[in-house]
Amino acid sequence: MHAHQPQPSPANPETSGLWPDPFWTCQRLTVDGVGLQVRTGGEGPALLLLHGHPQSHAMWHRVAPTLARSHTVVMMDLRGYGESDRPADDAEHVAYSKRRMAADALGVMRALGHTRFDVLAHDRGARVAHRLAVDAPQAVTRLMLLDIAPTLAMYQHTDRVFAQAYWHWFFLIQPPPLPEALIESDPERYLRSLMGARYGGLQVFDPLALAEYIRCARVPGTAQAMCGDYRASAGVDLAHDQADIDSGRQLTQPLRVLWGAQGAVAASFDVLALWRERATQVSGRALPSGHYIAEQVPADLLAECADFFKPNQPVAP
Repeated sequence: MHAHQPQPSPANPETSGLWPDPFWTCQRLTVDGVGLQVRTGGEGPALLLLHGHPQSHAMWHRVAPTLARSHTVVMMDLRGYGESDRPADDAEHVAYSKRRMAADALGVMRALGHTRFDVLAHDRGARVAHRLAVDAPQAVTRLMLLDIAPTLAMYQHTDRVFAQAYWHWFFLIQPPPLPEALIESDPERYLRSLMGARYGGLQVFDPLALAEYIRCARVPGTAQAMCGDYRASAGVDLAHDQADIDSGRQLTQPLRVLWGAQGAVAASFDVLALWRERATQVSGRALPSGHYIAEQVPADLLAECADFFKPNQPVAP
């Protein structure tokens, strides 16, 4: 893994209203040839934030300022999303495997001088964080995952309720070029249809954040990258998860899982039970929200973070 030193990256003026505090710094790093957009701020132990689909690091705007009072907060756009590069996919979708995306995150943290760090992650980013914590246990000390169960378990336990709510899981993995062409015909409609159908609708999002998600969805290559992300999760990622199970490899770091009580994950899965099959130290609960916890109930999430990421809390040895 090779990471180039950070280069200054101008803040996007369209989202500057989301980050009014002057201490945020935008940087662009290159990890193994892939450019990744990173925003940092604050002081204290390092805390990496990873976003979900079809969003960017802008999803953390309601919680990051408070987290930065006690932590050095690092937010990055995953490859294929936001302002980060959209590398070409390959036949096995290894380019968008969670293992490769986790290596991006590890490269970013190393380039910034953080050898050990906590992770807070949502949705797709939480799947990347799961892989990162398994593959690099020496780096990840504590892990908080939002509104997911393990990928393999979710596929294995899929029911009608989940399939109807998470239709995009099965749409995006269809062979190219059909899903790409349909998304590219109207990226904003795809995004609004997906996000707006969930509990709370589009009203839960700051207009500036929603505008940023739409802008990034229109970036050329985004549809191909999103499909690559989901195709990997239905293929190579499942092989990696099964290999962990077969070898008995588990998450050993303290893990807290939170999910929206009104979301599809809560309706279809026993989240705590599934994570206890994959990790040795698990706590968690449902929060009074839908899928987009950081934007729907930021105060609840911050309270959980204050409890879980306290300096005197146990961490992985």
